[in-house]
Amino acid sequence: MEDFKLVPADPVLGEAVLRFYLRNREFFQPFEPVRPPEFYTLLYQRGMLAQEKADRAQMRGYRFYLQSPQGEIIGAIGLNNVVWGAFQSAHLGYKLDKHFQNRGCMTRAVGLVTAFAFEELNLHRIEANVMPRNRASLRVLEKNGYENEGLSPAYLCINGRWEDHIHMVRRNDERSNL
Repeated sequence: MEDFKLVPADPVLGEAVLRFYLRNREFFQPFEPVRPPEFYTLLYQRGMLAQEKADRAQMRGYRFYLQSPQGEIIGAIGLNNVVWGAFQSAHLGYKLDKHFQNRGCMTRAVGLVTAFAFEELNLHRIEANVMPRNRASLRVLEKNGYENEGLSPAYLCINGRWEDHIHMVRRNDERSNL
């Protein structure tokens, strides 16, 4: 397992995050929405990081970046669409540099962020949606106790076409009622 730390989103990470996306542009393409050309600029990435930081302050989202000991960004993971009240849920999303695949990095990161969601935020449920062909991502979730709740046909528009997704969920059953 590679050594890394999770760092919260901040515009100071802009250059390292841009290098991460540029390095993995083709690798991520089959698994992400179509990106506009400006996505691959420092200005755009700093703006996104500022928005992610603001989302954290407003308790709407929690984005972390996997940072190597050398300061390079090797992955991203986040709790998005955080809903409070009776739902107390979030969507989990993540991506890992092509050079760090199959080393246990994302399995560890998902475990850390799941613990953060349940222990720090006291969320009840985390949902992750994965294309059926992305076996590696499904395995990461399974290793972290996420369960398959079924298939969502044509769930997200990925790389210009509507893709089915497997709906994976982990509940915080240790949590007491409100």
